Parts: sequence; C-alpha cells; structure tokens
Amino acid sequence: MSAAGTWNMTIDTPIGKQHARLELSQAADGTWQGTSYSVDSGEESALTDVSVQGNEVTWHQAVTKPMKLNLKCTVTIDGDTLTGKAKAGMFPAVNMSGERATEAASS
Repeated sequence: MSAAGTWNMTIDTPIGKQHARLELSQAADGTWQGTSYSVDSGEESALTDVSVQGNEVTWHQAVTKPMKLNLKCTVTIDGDTLTGKAKAGMFPAVNMSGERATEAASS
C-alpha cells in the first residue's frame, strides 16, 4: 500500500499528546513531498528529505510550536496504520502513530 495520502497522527510528547495531519504525495518524477499541519497549534510545516523505502517513510521537519524543534521522523506503514518515532536533537525520541484519513474525514 502506498504512503501517499492524508494521515491523522498522534505524537506522544513529554508535554502531552499532540495531533497532526500529515499529507504525503509522490511527484511524477518519483520524488516524495509532504506537509504536516498541527491540529493543536495550527502550525503548518513542510517536510524535507522525504524518503519512502518499502513500508518505511522518513522525513525532517522544523516546528516552532509548542517550542522550536528540528525533528527527524521515521514511521513504518502497515496497511492503513503507521507507527514510528520522532527525534529532536538531544531529546529522547517520542512515539508517533497514525491512521489513514478517509475521504470524508479529510475534506
């Protein structure tokens, strides 16, 4: 199953669960791009260095809310769910999980 689509994410951070909508797409030339939208803060951030290798997806993103962080994220897709980790600098990695959004829920 493709990584492309919209994913409803939950990130278990030290300050509580954060929620985001992750959008991934593949261009005609095979490259991947994406955007993350924080449901909690309203911040939108572009994903960089997006890589899809089989069922593993990795990317980097910078956020400023609730604090300024540069994140490296790695998730594994299993059908319509994903699980993985987000790592910010010297902080411990935090767990992430998500479900593929249905068309009705993502519009």
